[in-house]
Amino acid sequence: MTERSVAPRARSGAPVYQERLRVLLVEDDEGDAFLVRELLHEADAPFDLRVATSLREARGLLSGIHCVLLDLGLPDAEGLDGLRKLLAVAGSAAVCVLTGRSDEHLGVASVAEGAQDYLVKGQVDGVLLTRSLRYAVERKRADENAQRLREVELRQAESARLERGLLPQPLMSTERVAVHTFYRSGRALGLLGGDFFDVVQVGSDKLHVIVGDVCGHGVDEAALGVELRVAWRALVLAGVPDDRILGSLEQVLMSERRAREVFATVASVVLDLAAKKAVFRLAGHPPPVLLQGGLVTPVEARRGIVLGVRPTPTPATEVDFPTDDWSLLMYTDGLIEGHTGVSNERLDVDGLCGLLDEPAARSVPLAALPAWLVGRAEQANGGPLADDVAMLLISRGSGR
Repeated sequence: MTERSVAPRARSGAPVYQERLRVLLVEDDEGDAFLVRELLHEADAPFDLRVATSLREARGLLSGIHCVLLDLGLPDAEGLDGLRKLLAVAGSAAVCVLTGRSDEHLGVASVAEGAQDYLVKGQVDGVLLTRSLRYAVERKRADENAQRLREVELRQAESARLERGLLPQPLMSTERVAVHTFYRSGRALGLLGGDFFDVVQVGSDKLHVIVGDVCGHGVDEAALGVELRVAWRALVLAGVPDDRILGSLEQVLMSERRAREVFATVASVVLDLAAKKAVFRLAGHPPPVLLQGGLVTPVEARRGIVLGVRPTPTPATEVDFPTDDWSLLMYTDGLIEGHTGVSNERLDVDGLCGLLDEPAARSVPLAALPAWLVGRAEQANGGPLADDVAMLLISRGSGR
């Protein structure tokens, strides 16, 4: 605990509490050391003063010191060289030069090297010395806080660059469909959460699509989500049969998760653009929503259990697309778990379809539709959505 001492009362009569500072004076002249002690005593300043007669001795006394008063003429250190040597070992202690040399250029050079102040013997009284020491300590603390803040900002910027690099870029060349994505982490100051998505084209007319959600939205879940996405892409590109991909993905999940309770929900789709059909597999995930012929309907696909609980094949459901004008919205449950403002009801799949069926939604460009949906969901929720949100909107033709 930091020691504190009561300084003289202010004019208002209220006691002024000041932190007791520990000061190390590096001075080989006993007379000057005595004078510094008298100046501090004269100002009735709450200081603990220790004296070292050489830089070598000072090195062993720096622990717990708030401020060092350094003479530039020591037996083992002279001038700016001595200052540099002391600054190298001073740590969080402020350093003030106290010298008999009234040299403006030397003073500027001392501050440029890192000293908090430059004081000349015989030109300071007790009050000025006390004030200089306190200001020096506070400047040092401010400098350290600014440095720590800068380091935090640099780490955050580095993390943000890394997270942006981990977000997927659809691997596709076809122009028959357009893919619009949306991703927002529910993790404070994070860009990446436990949700993941990806699109991979195989051949000239087949798209493999996945949207998944690792339970939780912390750093561990974000890392696991990236691993699952990369593993899924590798399985698809390796030509693993469609009905075995989710089983293999579940093996990755179970080997990489930090605890047995961690699971993931997944919606995967294989779109055959030439045959105008799709095969859906839902592992505990909410159904995609189809916009087609002016209607908005959830895909009626069979639903299997989540990945990571009891390895079980995920059932497949084949759906035909009778026209070349449609959009398929795939999303994570962070979008539909917000409230609607009616009692304690949640938006859910029906509420999402209701939003997409609003006249206002029909006038929103497809590329902007995912962000518009999040805005409407937050409006209904009365504030930001709590969980990660990932969306893929795959559109063909007019998209509606």
